[in-house]
Amino acid sequence: PAGAKAEPPGPGVIDLGAQSGRWAAFQERHRLSCEEAARLLLDAYEYRGLVKHTGGCHCGAVRFEVWASADLHVFNCNCSICTKKQNRHFIVPASRFKLLKGADNLTTYTFNTHRAQHTFCKTCGVQSFYTPRSNPDGYGIAPHCLDEGTVQTIITEDINGKEWEKAVREHKTIRDMSKP
Repeated sequence: PAGAKAEPPGPGVIDLGAQSGRWAAFQERHRLSCEEAARLLLDAYEYRGLVKHTGGCHCGAVRFEVWASADLHVFNCNCSICTKKQNRHFIVPASRFKLLKGADNLTTYTFNTHRAQHTFCKTCGVQSFYTPRSNPDGYGIAPHCLDEGTVQTIITEDINGKEWEKAVREHKTIRDMSKP
């Protein structure tokens, strides 16, 4: 009726107005549910300029996805554990990492300060990601555990993990790499 105020949509309901037709056509064209379409568009907006990489361990028990640049900045650390494991990694915020499967197949090793959480597959022993001491609110991802096709380039930077405190204190950006 004239002069009546429209009721706002209920919780979880979004009035798309003139975009309703476009939304329905987009869902139909891509054969997506409403939630799948929303996730796709939110990912495209929130992770602008980033690529969704997928990867995992050797046996396939552990799988993950991570949003990062197609051009990776990888650290080659010479601390005792990274040297023994040949642990080269790039760092991402926790919000850009999702464990797809295998949480029950992971085990963790810590030493010294116990801040770094060295996770690896119980079956094949591969560490495809871990929680680095420098960025406990993020993940260190092993680029060699990513599936083929999404990495364009890898730039490797040596970091002196034998003098960890000094190296991290003097590094311009490493502590902020897990910030969104």
